[in-house]
Amino acid sequence: MIFSGPVRRSRPGRAAEPRGHGGGGIVIEEGFWQIVAIGFAAQLVDGALGMAYGLTSTSLLLTLGYSPAAASASVHLAEVATTAVSAGSHIHLRNVDWKLVRPLAIAGILGGVAGAGLLAAGAGEALRPFVSVYLALMGCVILWKAFRNVPGIRPPRGLVPLGGIGGFLDAVGGGGWGPIVSGTLVASGSSARHMIGSSIAAEFFVTVAITVTFAGHLGLQDFGIAALALVVGGVPAAPFAALIVRAVPRRALMIGVGMLIVALGIYGVTRAWA
Repeated sequence: MIFSGPVRRSRPGRAAEPRGHGGGGIVIEEGFWQIVAIGFAAQLVDGALGMAYGLTSTSLLLTLGYSPAAASASVHLAEVATTAVSAGSHIHLRNVDWKLVRPLAIAGILGGVAGAGLLAAGAGEALRPFVSVYLALMGCVILWKAFRNVPGIRPPRGLVPLGGIGGFLDAVGGGGWGPIVSGTLVASGSSARHMIGSSIAAEFFVTVAITVTFAGHLGLQDFGIAALALVVGGVPAAPFAALIVRAVPRRALMIGVGMLIVALGIYGVTRAWA
């Protein structure tokens, strides 16, 4: 669903009629604050573990009746604000390695623009089951390294293809940069807080590029009030999340990331086969 004006409450005993265009759906006034709460929780998890904001928020909007393109556009518009605050917090706490950010951001922008263009044209659904399988496997790798306490010996490799794939799938799925990019970086065995902080810093530039692409295809009016609700909920949570990722021990952080990625992967596979 895409909002083009104020949200109106439906009359008792009568279903609310969808407004706008792009998939149709029903959201009443209380839905705004539900999305605010989801935005806060999703950003807290995303800033601490480097993932799940987009996937969580997009899944919610899809259940409320948004089309895939409108949901992804709304989430990415909101993420321009939330990732800016989150990235700024990680930079301030020295969780960012700029040698990782540059190649990830450049490749991610190119992949994100391509993915947003395909999704706006109605494509991209067929890739989601494969992404979910990859996430589940990567989560298992992270958990294995966490419990084996594998030390970080060398920096991660293949940053350009990783960023390109992450940006493309993030645009197509309305989220996925964190599980794909942050998850893969953490799985390399390097410093978890620097991998997550660098990934989030690069994500800001990718998110801006994806949002601009959606604006060109759909128009700004298609982003709806949901983006505002996600920003209201997400921005206050970002600084707290950066503190969490700095304070939590490396092994505990890796276990949390691994468990979350496995859960997201299994959930995605279950939805694809349902």
